Amino acid sequence: MASKYVSLQNLKFTLNRVHQAHEMSHYEYFKDYDEDAINMMIDAAKQFSDTYLFPFYEDMDRNEPELEDGVVKVHHSVKPLLEAMAEGGYIGAGAPAEYGGMQMPSALSVALGFIMSAANNGAMGFSGLTAGAANLILTFAKEEYKEKYIPNMFAGKWQGTMVLTEPQAGSSLSDITTTAKPIGDGKYRLTGQKIFISGGDYDAVENIIHLVLARVEGAPKGTKGISLFIVPKYRIEENGDFTFNDVTPAGIYHKLGQKGTPAMHLMFGENDDCEGYLVGEENKGLSYMFQLMNEARILVGLGGCAIASAAYYASLEYANERPQGRRLNDKDPDQPQTLIVNHPDVKRMLLLQKSIVEGGFSLVAECAKYWDYTRVLEGEEKEKYELLLEILTPVVKTYPSEMGIVSVSNGLQVLGGSGFCKDFPLENYYRDIRIYPLYEGTTGIQSMDLLGRKVTMKQGKAVKYLFAEVNKDIEAAKTYPELSKYVKILEEKLQVLQSVTMKLIGIAMKGNIELFLSDANLYMEFFGTIAVAWQWLKQATTAKQILLTENPQGEDLKFYESKIHTMKFFFAYEVPKTLGLAQRLMDDEVLTIATEREVAV
Repeated sequence: MASKYVSLQNLKFTLNRVHQAHEMSHYEYFKDYDEDAINMMIDAAKQFSDTYLFPFYEDMDRNEPELEDGVVKVHHSVKPLLEAMAEGGYIGAGAPAEYGGMQMPSALSVALGFIMSAANNGAMGFSGLTAGAANLILTFAKEEYKEKYIPNMFAGKWQGTMVLTEPQAGSSLSDITTTAKPIGDGKYRLTGQKIFISGGDYDAVENIIHLVLARVEGAPKGTKGISLFIVPKYRIEENGDFTFNDVTPAGIYHKLGQKGTPAMHLMFGENDDCEGYLVGEENKGLSYMFQLMNEARILVGLGGCAIASAAYYASLEYANERPQGRRLNDKDPDQPQTLIVNHPDVKRMLLLQKSIVEGGFSLVAECAKYWDYTRVLEGEEKEKYELLLEILTPVVKTYPSEMGIVSVSNGLQVLGGSGFCKDFPLENYYRDIRIYPLYEGTTGIQSMDLLGRKVTMKQGKAVKYLFAEVNKDIEAAKTYPELSKYVKILEEKLQVLQSVTMKLIGIAMKGNIELFLSDANLYMEFFGTIAVAWQWLKQATTAKQILLTENPQGEDLKFYESKIHTMKFFFAYEVPKTLGLAQRLMDDEVLTIATEREVAV
């Protein structure tokens, strides 16, 4: 294993200097989180990860969960990990203090999650799922359910899950068939089966609290008839005893990656004895679940960045230790071999990894900051940040996930044949990250959401707010002549994005929705690259300001100069790819839509 998996200096720079996360302490709700507190928490999370997460990453992959005699057995490190996370307050970190939370700003919690996920991404699924499920209960469920479930969930004793997918209904949630029959006293009898349920059953916790989408008997067809239920594996009787709630593991999936976290096939109500408790109102379950899904989508993007970070530092370490060949202009075979980091193509791959990891994380932090503002502001200002969060959520889920794969693949290439072997962690990272474009809605789903819903919502108001944010940072960058070239490039790309968007909306206005969304994936790639270019210009502007006003020396000087250099790399190597994407998106030739005379594929 590599000795480093994350840069604390980069996290502190991104949070405190680029995004000014400490300014949230001006609000009463986040008053405890000034810059010193943020830095202290980041340092503590790294120490925690070095103890409970990073040492077990490889072994968890080699010893995946198994279903034996109805019991799912997970790695021995999971139970002490959950206990330690509960003791540190990490599971309920973002929750209000009155429910045992730490009222931590999202911008800080994503930084801590980045460290922990880079250390052991699979293990973080346990606590992350529980936190998301608990937050949903806190937001929409009755007070009695909050009191009943939240303390043990935050204590790491009870696991939380999100239960959506069925064998016949993946992304098409309107087709779910799990049913719920009212049986009085706010209780329902559930029957059905669900698949791909992460953390759906295992032996390191006392109970599993499922949040299940189901259809109440007689409910409208489609998504308008979906309700949300709390369904524990063991229901808790009035005297505190546990009773098995007829939630049975039917099987466990053995996966390409993410092997440490069990993914379950679950049966509900095989013996007609599965009780569920309605969250909120009937037929509004999908809208409630979207809170958890949107949180999860941001965290999926975070996870993609984190795995790519670990892979980047592993490949960087290898490149700085592995001698191979000589510089291309050095023809003397008697000269010693050079380290591969000195070869231009290897340096290009390393810079690509760095640009994806640090650019992607900055976009995650941007969204987290918007998320925080929605919790403390009111009126028009709150709406502004809600809309910014809406339009960027599919992007922040997709770009780090898709480009994270590219990043890790380049890291594996740096190692050459060694990267394909289990002696080094790159093959593990490569397997683990492949699921991220699939988690919480595939790239195709996210892309249709961005173009089909978010770009057009409220007459394009979200896009206008986003362009205003980008232009604000462009104006700040204009202060520094060294950045003027990149300011111009980004301004031009924003104009092209606007032209492409207007053309596509024109198609939608004619009623041809299939054509409108046929290349939504390409639009997502186009949009995401420009969004990360914005983040890189923002980082470079901050770095330039520090270089001119604070006179950093030594390693600090190298760090800030590297920021500007990596920004230049992203604009030189990644941003030009939008030319081809724009050309395709503006082209009227249709090649992927089914016609009467279908061409074989």
